[in-house]
Amino acid sequence: MDVADDMTGATSGTGHRLASSSARRALDILGDRWTLMILHLAFKRVRRFDDFRAQTGMARSLLTDRLRRMELAGIIRRERYQERPPRDEYRLTPMGLDLFGASLMIIRWEKRWFFDPRVDVHALRHSCGNVFLPELRCTTCGEEVVARDVIVEDGPGAGMEPPQKARAQRRSIIDRGDLAPHERMLERAIEVIGDRWTAQTIASAFSGVRRFGAFEADLGVAPNILTDRLTRLVDLGILKKEPYQQKPARFDYRLTPEGLDLFPLIVELIRWGDRWLSGTAGPPQLLRHRPCGTPLVAEIRCDHCHRPVDAQSTAIG
Repeated sequence: MDVADDMTGATSGTGHRLASSSARRALDILGDRWTLMILHLAFKRVRRFDDFRAQTGMARSLLTDRLRRMELAGIIRRERYQERPPRDEYRLTPMGLDLFGASLMIIRWEKRWFFDPRVDVHALRHSCGNVFLPELRCTTCGEEVVARDVIVEDGPGAGMEPPQKARAQRRSIIDRGDLAPHERMLERAIEVIGDRWTAQTIASAFSGVRRFGAFEADLGVAPNILTDRLTRLVDLGILKKEPYQQKPARFDYRLTPEGLDLFPLIVELIRWGDRWLSGTAGPPQLLRHRPCGTPLVAEIRCDHCHRPVDAQSTAIG
């Protein structure tokens, strides 16, 4: 199935069970503003409870809860650094470190649409010596990965599964004008994927869902929540609202160029979910790259030297 095809009605009859998706599984873990804030700081080598608290302003109980959730998910691990009184550091596991690619794709999107020379991660430098823009490219043909060139097919783990229980979320009420540049960048990322339903709605849009009823069936979401998230994504410029019926008024919700440019992030979330969350059943979906006709194996590369990019080959400034 082409990611650009209209899937309206394709999910009818799913009831409270949803089509298995690695992106959905990943976002069930990561689609939370506080989790993203902790992950962002963890990649900057913040490790101690009091440091996380000082840099996020989180209440102790909330920070404790999110660190526990991330530990149970396998993203971080605790390491004792002091016995009296007992004190632990929180370090990224291999599973957590493997989210570096998704973090780079957030930075890529941010730098393309909201470039600010004062944002430290907008000055990421590759080992080739250049400040670079990360690119997601097909390892077979070398072409940059874009939504229109990717076909989604059922994988060995295709099926239905119950939705995860939603966590209580609080929308940001922070005035961006009061934030430092790097904090504004993080707030923008949080607005897009730091809420489970907002992020899941974007993922559904990439699968070809366009109409309200189809989103409702695909996500298993309450109508009032869906209305709020669609409105938010239109306001953010990720979706555009196009009428297809006058009486009563009915609309399609289509990805804008800014929204379509989030596709490399979705691909990285699928790759991460396939690797860490598929279990013995295997990936629920397979991606095929239309230009070369092969199963998509994507790699993040530097836009200057075109060599692979990873945490060891990048530095800030």
